[in-house]
Amino acid sequence: MKTVIFAGGFGTRLSEETGLRPKPMVEIGGQPIITHIMGMYARHGFNDFLIAGGYKVDYIREYFSGFPTRHQDFMVDVGAGTITRLGDATSDWKIWVIDTGLSTMTGGRLKRLKSYIGDEPFMATYGDGVASVNIGDLVAFHKSHGKLATITAVRPPARFGSLVIEGQQVVEFEEKNPLKEGWINGGFFVLEPGVLDYIDSDAQPFEKDPLYRLAQDGQLMAYQHDGFWQPMDTVRDKSVLEGLWEKGNAPWLAS
Repeated sequence: MKTVIFAGGFGTRLSEETGLRPKPMVEIGGQPIITHIMGMYARHGFNDFLIAGGYKVDYIREYFSGFPTRHQDFMVDVGAGTITRLGDATSDWKIWVIDTGLSTMTGGRLKRLKSYIGDEPFMATYGDGVASVNIGDLVAFHKSHGKLATITAVRPPARFGSLVIEGQQVVEFEEKNPLKEGWINGGFFVLEPGVLDYIDSDAQPFEKDPLYRLAQDGQLMAYQHDGFWQPMDTVRDKSVLEGLWEKGNAPWLAS
């Protein structure tokens, strides 16, 4: 089963980092966040990735074209012009980097990958967020209900506490409780090829009309994940993820 990773957006809310590289290539713990995401899937045996590039796609191409030697010892024969990798491969990932257009929206990016996706179920996710989602359980849930699409529903991360004020005096400070915030789209989709028929153009975000229409047709199911989920939309979000990594407490590694 292939996994599509959306990696083509401009990442404007993280412009401090994305002026030089696409957001999925921003590093957490010295590794691009996209490789953390790929690791979540690979730990459950899903190692075939379609990276839907756009903005600064050449940066992604350059990184992954050198991926085998970046993670393995090798010998260069300058005279012969050859590179020989030494020892066993460190991973068995298959990585497709596809330019799906500079300004194409997420729905359009999926549609452009139709020939690569083929006729089998596939997964899709965003290239800028990690979670403790059990991908194996997610796929099993999708197979159990027989609908066209599964979305992972998550709780939004707690950002602010709330003040209880009487008059002008703060009488209590309450930590924000994500469980009171309802459910939102956390990405981590499992999809049947028929979903692509719900996408009309490059200009269509997958999160808008296609998902609305799937829901209206009774073809969208929710896998509810109450555990860790964290996007990397801002510098603050990046700092949260870096902090977890540095403390050796990265929940997405145990997914």
